[in-house]
This record gives sequence, C-alpha cells and structure tokens, in this order.
Amino acid sequence: MKSILSYNVNGIRSAVGKGLIDFLVEIDPDIVCFQETKAQPGQMHEDDFKRIGYHVNAFSAVKKGYSGVAIFSKQKPDHIEYGMGIEKYDVEGRVIRADFGDISVISVYFPSGTTGDIRQSFKMEFLFDFQNYLAQLRKTRTKLVISGDYNICRLWIDIHNPEKQQGTSGFLPEEREWFANFVADGFVDSFRVINQEKHQYSWWSYRAGARQNNKGWRIDYHMLTDNLTDRILDAKIFQDAIHSDHCPVWVNLDF
Repeated sequence: MKSILSYNVNGIRSAVGKGLIDFLVEIDPDIVCFQETKAQPGQMHEDDFKRIGYHVNAFSAVKKGYSGVAIFSKQKPDHIEYGMGIEKYDVEGRVIRADFGDISVISVYFPSGTTGDIRQSFKMEFLFDFQNYLAQLRKTRTKLVISGDYNICRLWIDIHNPEKQQGTSGFLPEEREWFANFVADGFVDSFRVINQEKHQYSWWSYRAGARQNNKGWRIDYHMLTDNLTDRILDAKIFQDAIHSDHCPVWVNLDF
C-alpha cells in the first residue's frame, strides 16, 4: 500500500508554524505532494521533514515567496523530473514528478485565474499544455498519479451554491468542459470513486464564516490514469486539518 497526501499549504513555513509536522507524524503518509510552498531551497524546514523520515524534493518558483511544488517521500524516488519543459510555467514552479517503480507521482499547482483576464488566459493555456505534456509522458510512463491543486471544481456537487458560481474562475463552463475532457482522456477522480457525497470541500475563502459554515470548493485532487482505478483502496479529505486555507486530500493505493 502507498498513502499519498496532497496539500496546498499556502506557504510551507507558515504551515509548519501551525503544526504541519505533527499532523504528518500522526497521519504518516508515504508520499506528500505540496503546492504553493512559497519558499526557496533551504527555507522549507527540510531537516525537520528529514527527521521524520522523508526524502525532500522541491521545485521552487524563480520569484521568491510565490507558487512552488514539492514531493516528500518515505521511499527515495528512482527519478525526479523538475518542471514540464515549458519555460513560462517552469519559472513559476508548478510541476514536479517522482518515479517509484512503474508509477509516477506528479505534484501540480494549476494557475488561478481569479486576478483577471490575463491570468485566466494563462490558466486556460496551462490546462491544454499540461494535458499535452501528460499525453507525451504516458507514452513511456503509463501509470500516473497527478496530485495537486487544480483550481477547478469538477462537478456541481464540488462547490457550494453552484448556480451562482458559474461566472467565477474555478467554475467557468470552459474550465469544467476541460475537466470533463480530461476525464474522458483516461483519468479518474480517485475521491469520487470512494465518496459521492455533497459538501466535500478542500478550500474555503478567508471571508467571514466560509470555513465554519462549510461554504467551500473541492479543487484539490488525486487524478489517476484509469489503469490504476482498481488499485484505489480509500480516499478522504481531512477537513479538520487547519494549516492553510486548503485542507489535505488523501488517497490510499495498492502499489
């Protein structure tokens, strides 16, 4: 078995200060995919994570205090790939891949389009370029776990008040259409294999009462190539873990 945790920590230093390491000791995932580390190498409490048994691999943005992804794992990866080979995304530190035997785990931080039209266009370009990157990768690495913050709610049950949110970045029709095509391309939403309930969210606005009233969005996923569907043993969202405006999402796979 391999348990994989994905967590947009909205600053790894801040999350460590809120008890992240104690949480990882308690949950004890084999692999942790972080997004939005907002830190450079040497700034991520690496020694503390190594002390609790993790190999540390990170890909930071060129811009300090921005974006950044990482994969921490109990088992040393066979290979690490930094970025997706497209400079405009790689300078933002959005993709890192670790290979374990015949399975590759990717930590990905999709762009947000909430700051305006330019970044929304950048986000849409990323969606199609990332899907093309995966299509090329699947020619040699056929079993993929793509964990991270997708910044999109896939289904109507993945967002509170969906009727009013259709004009909001993260729930735009074209974003959900991309996600539907992504699934049709041979990827499975591991959480929804296990749990079809409503109100299962992984991010809440900092606006007053959003988290307390569970007015959230499910935008963090472990998407798997469909040849791994029968390997899914369990999946859950740790909504009570509060180190970030996101919470961790977890999948247990038979590796």
